[in-house]
Amino acid sequence: MDRASANMNSTENLANESHEGAPQQAAPHRTRIKLCGLSKPGDVFHAIDLGADAIGLVFYPPSPRSVSVAQAVELVHDVPPFVSVVGLFVNATPDWIREVVSNVGLTLLQFHGDETPEQCESLAGVAGLPWLRALRVAADTQPADLVKSALSYSAASSLLFDTHVEGYGGGGKVFDWSLIPAELARRAVLSGGLNAQNVSEAIHRVRPYAVDVSSGIETPGAKGVKDHARMAAFVRAVRAADAE
Repeated sequence: MDRASANMNSTENLANESHEGAPQQAAPHRTRIKLCGLSKPGDVFHAIDLGADAIGLVFYPPSPRSVSVAQAVELVHDVPPFVSVVGLFVNATPDWIREVVSNVGLTLLQFHGDETPEQCESLAGVAGLPWLRALRVAADTQPADLVKSALSYSAASSLLFDTHVEGYGGGGKVFDWSLIPAELARRAVLSGGLNAQNVSEAIHRVRPYAVDVSSGIETPGAKGVKDHARMAAFVRAVRAADAE
């Protein structure tokens, strides 16, 4: 090998070593977005256009955001692939779960009532779908309580943290985000009183896998009536927080 070739090989080796030894840039965190409580086709279309990762449909008749099976069929008709359709249930019977999933193209179940781990697994078995469990965080909840619950519901695809209020659902109230242990954040869906004004802080403090919003994208004082401008503002705020 002549000197020129040797020098060229040395230069190539040095370049390769420098490339291999260079610190790898971590991929930017991308918070998934679930827009919940949708009840009109226009709201679903807008959520999809905004790039939402999931839409939530409520199958709990006492809720003002509840939809019937017939409504849900219409709502999910044009949902494209890779957008999850989450069905929210509260203390549902197996028959109700079966009726919904046999007609509506759900991809995930959300249990938001008093379901035990065994009941969640049984109901999910009826549906043949993965599931997530909502955990209600009260004023006296401790991080250890959430860790214990996470262990109990270890079969869940994820855990949704919501504010404990009377009835079921967060009621648009925020809880103390610092209660969520760091080891749970990577599989956490953060909910409870989120809106375009506070979601950036929530993401920076918790770094959840996903955020879930319902009342924060509604017309004030009109439960179940989504405001398209608020929906867009919420998604922009999440994406801006991810970019910081």
